[in-house]
Amino acid sequence: MIREYRKAEIDILVDIWYQSSLIAHDFIDKDYWKSKREEMKEKYLPMSENYVISKNAEIMGFISMVDNYLAALFIKAKYQGEGHGKELLNFIKKHRKNIQLKVFKKNNKAVNFYLRNGFVIKEELLDEETSEKEFLMEWEDNSK
Repeated sequence: MIREYRKAEIDILVDIWYQSSLIAHDFIDKDYWKSKREEMKEKYLPMSENYVISKNAEIMGFISMVDNYLAALFIKAKYQGEGHGKELLNFIKKHRKNIQLKVFKKNNKAVNFYLRNGFVIKEELLDEETSEKEFLMEWEDNSK
C-alpha cells in the first residue's frame, strides 16, 4: 500500500534513509551520513512530499519529492529487489510529466535501476560535500 507519510513516522523514514545510505554509499565515510541525520529529520523530509510503501503496518520504504525533483527513494535492505522501489517510482510518475534526480556514479545498483525505469543521464556533476561524481538523471512522460 502506498500512502502519504504521517509526521509521527519521520524517525522511521530517517532510519530507513540512514541504514540504506550506509549500504548503498559505502564509498562515503559513515560519519558523513551520521552527521546528516538531524538535517534529514528537521529540514529535508519536512520540506518534501513523502509517500511510504507499507505492508501489515510496517513501512518498507519511502519516496520524497520536491516539486519535480526526486530527493529520496529508499527501501529497507530486507525488502530490496522485491519491486517496491519501482512501485513507488511508478506511483510518482503518474503525477508528474518530468522527474529529475541526482545519484552517485559509484552507486551502480541505483544508476541501473533508474536507467531500467526510463531515466536518462543528462550530465555528470561533482557533489561538493563528498567530492564524489554524480549523475543528473531525468525522466519525461512522452505519452501526454
